[in-house]
Amino acid sequence: MEHRTLGTPGLRVSAIGLGCMGMSAYYGTSDERESIATIRRALDTGVTFFDTADAYAAGRNEELLGRALKGRRDEAVVATKFGIRGVGPGGTAGGAVIDSSPAHARQACDASLARLGVESIDLYYLHRRDPDTPIEETVGAMAELVTAGKVRHLGLSEVNSDTLRRAHATHPITALQTEYSLWERDVESDIAPTAAELGIGLVPYSPVGRGFLTGALTSLSQLDPDDYRRNDPRFQGENLTRNLALVERVRALAGDIGCTPVQLALAWLLSRGPQIVPIPGTRRITYLEENAGAADLHLTAAQLHDLEQALPATEVSGERYAPAALRLLNT
Repeated sequence: MEHRTLGTPGLRVSAIGLGCMGMSAYYGTSDERESIATIRRALDTGVTFFDTADAYAAGRNEELLGRALKGRRDEAVVATKFGIRGVGPGGTAGGAVIDSSPAHARQACDASLARLGVESIDLYYLHRRDPDTPIEETVGAMAELVTAGKVRHLGLSEVNSDTLRRAHATHPITALQTEYSLWERDVESDIAPTAAELGIGLVPYSPVGRGFLTGALTSLSQLDPDDYRRNDPRFQGENLTRNLALVERVRALAGDIGCTPVQLALAWLLSRGPQIVPIPGTRRITYLEENAGAADLHLTAAQLHDLEQALPATEVSGERYAPAALRLLNT
C-alpha cells in the first residue's frame, strides 16, 4: 500500500484509509464480529488509517475500533473527532447540538481515550464548529492536549477557508476532513486550494457518494428501514433518477478501464493531489479489499478527461444533506 503524508507536521498514513462509522450507525444493521474482522484485515492489507468519532453510536464506534486494534495499536493511525452532541438516528441530518468549547474539548478527549483504550490519539478533529465559539479558543484547547501528550496532530472537519486559516495560525492543522467525491466537488472552489496553500492534508469522507458510486444501489427499497440514505436528498425521486444516469456512465468507463466503479472513483480522488487521503467506509472484507486496490490504479490524462466528461459536477442533482445538517457545514 502506498503511503502519503498529511500536513506539514507530517502524519504518515496509508493512501486509502478506513471509515468506521457505518460499522455502528446510520447504514442499517451491522455485525460487530464482521466489523472487527474487517479492521484487522485492513491492517493485513496495509491500510493503517482508521477514522471514527465520539458521535458515532454514542461512542460505541470508538469502543469497537479499540477492541479491534487491541494488540496491534502500533500498526494503526487512529483519528477521532469531538464537537457533536445529541445525535439521533438520522445523524446530523436530524439535528444536533454542537459544542466546540475548550472545556468540552478536554472532557471529550479524555472520554475518547478511554473508549479507544489508547494512550494518545494520532489525529484529533473538531467534528463540527459552533460559530459562537472563536476557533482560536477551541484550537488553543486542542493544542494543550498535544502538549499534554494526549493528542499528536490536530484536524478540523467541514469548516470554511477563513476558519481554517485562523485555526492554522493558532496551532498547525494537519488535516481537514470534508465530503469530497466525483459527485460532491464544492470544496474545489475555495477550501481545497486554501488547505493546499497552508500545507494541510485533505481527508475526503463519503468518497464514493455514500455508496452511490458503486452502481449497486438503484432503489431505496434495497436499503434497511433505518438506513440514513432513505432521507438523503440525492437519493430521492427525480434526483435519484438523474443521478443513476450519471453513475451508469461511470460504470461504463470503469468497465473500459478494467476496474470497478468504486476503484475508479477513489483513484480519481488520489489523482487530485499528493496530500489527499480518502476514507471509504465499509463493514465487509470484500469491499475493503476492493477499496484498497484503488491505490494501485493510476489513471492516465485521457482517462481522467473521460471521467470528467462522464460525471460533470454541475449535473449532480440534489443537496448533499438535508437542511438541518447543511446549517452545520462551512462554519
